[in-house]
Amino acid sequence: MKIFPTYRFYVTGVSLVILLFIGYYIPFVFSLAKGLTLAFLILTLADCILLFWSGGKILLERQLPERFSNGDENEVVFHLVSNYKFPISTSLIDEMPAKFQKRDHKIPMKLLPGKQVMKSYILRPTERGEYTFGRSNTLSTTTLQLITRRQIFGKSQMVKVYPSFLNLHKYELAAISQNLRMSGQKRMRRIGQSTEFDHIKEYVLGDDPRHINWKASARKTDLMVNHYIDEKSQPIYSVIDKGRPMKMPFEGMTLLDYAVNASLVLSNVAIKKGDRAGLITFQHKPQTFIPAQKRNLQISYLLETLYNQETQFNEHDFATLYWYIQQKVKQRSLLLIYTNFESIYALERQLPYLKLINKHHLLLLIFFKNTELDKVINETANSTIDVYNKSIAKQIEDEKQNIQSVLTHNGILSLYTSPEHLNTNVVNKYIEIKTKRLL
Repeated sequence: MKIFPTYRFYVTGVSLVILLFIGYYIPFVFSLAKGLTLAFLILTLADCILLFWSGGKILLERQLPERFSNGDENEVVFHLVSNYKFPISTSLIDEMPAKFQKRDHKIPMKLLPGKQVMKSYILRPTERGEYTFGRSNTLSTTTLQLITRRQIFGKSQMVKVYPSFLNLHKYELAAISQNLRMSGQKRMRRIGQSTEFDHIKEYVLGDDPRHINWKASARKTDLMVNHYIDEKSQPIYSVIDKGRPMKMPFEGMTLLDYAVNASLVLSNVAIKKGDRAGLITFQHKPQTFIPAQKRNLQISYLLETLYNQETQFNEHDFATLYWYIQQKVKQRSLLLIYTNFESIYALERQLPYLKLINKHHLLLLIFFKNTELDKVINETANSTIDVYNKSIAKQIEDEKQNIQSVLTHNGILSLYTSPEHLNTNVVNKYIEIKTKRLL
């Protein structure tokens, strides 16, 4: 039995002590204090009897998801039932994983006799890996609120935090509609069509006139057009740089986490469109290779592989990556390399190897925009230091734009994007590449 006096208990006790002290000099007050003290002790005993010896208790069940989605809101649900014959005030305290650093989280509630109550709270993990939940606790009081009863439920549970699998269904529409429309995103213009013939259909406004089938039109006396679909079963590889530059944080997550989430989303869309999805990770040397396939379990396999990818803060080595790709990837493929360059010098050291990779495959280099620089650039300068900060931020942003220009000049596709819009922009870029028949 664990008895915890409440704040009201201590305040009342201290007040009675003061009253007894005053009563030492005033006999009338002393008599009043003795009566109040006796009443206080009786009420405290009654409170203990109601909480501990009335046969009542609280039943609690915690429901944790089998896995958490990194960077997304995940719900932890509790079901509570009170067996007491009178209302109980309860505070629920769950022992969250230490990574969240939440030590004062309480869920207050009122429990009525025999009524089930469902409560929940939201967690947003920002790191992949294993999270351990402790036990659940309730602190219950009666209407007297003099004594608190603590009950402990369940046992420790471990939950794995995977890459953002909650986003998968959100982007599946892109695999069907050939185009992704998201709030705040520019609509992509579709240019060209695939070379894979599907069927002949009647011409409608908006069809490409170049695809009019004149022989079929002559037979039907109506305009008929050839309809094409995207070429399928093409290998698509997400190549993730796990080097030092990918540890840069953005809104609680690293660039590596954003790249892992985006690669999973893209792989799911590619498989839905009939292509094959694969994975390569590297730092100073290649570390993970999953051949491109479109089997039903490929996404689950990628998910299990990506959830524990970490960096050892080594420098990336694109020379070793090039030789590794030459050995492992025999068919011409679309390679989406998630990396980051902060200067032209950093790019120029790796540019010869990027050009070699692009010679044998279609390379899309994805690097990241520092949105904090935009805030500095757009702020009003009120001092000399502000002017200096704005000029440095503008210089860094110009350097990034220059990196993209150098890549374009060397025939390498690039995507310069903010981390928060990475998923949408990567899927749009993939659809654009497919419709332009670049692969």
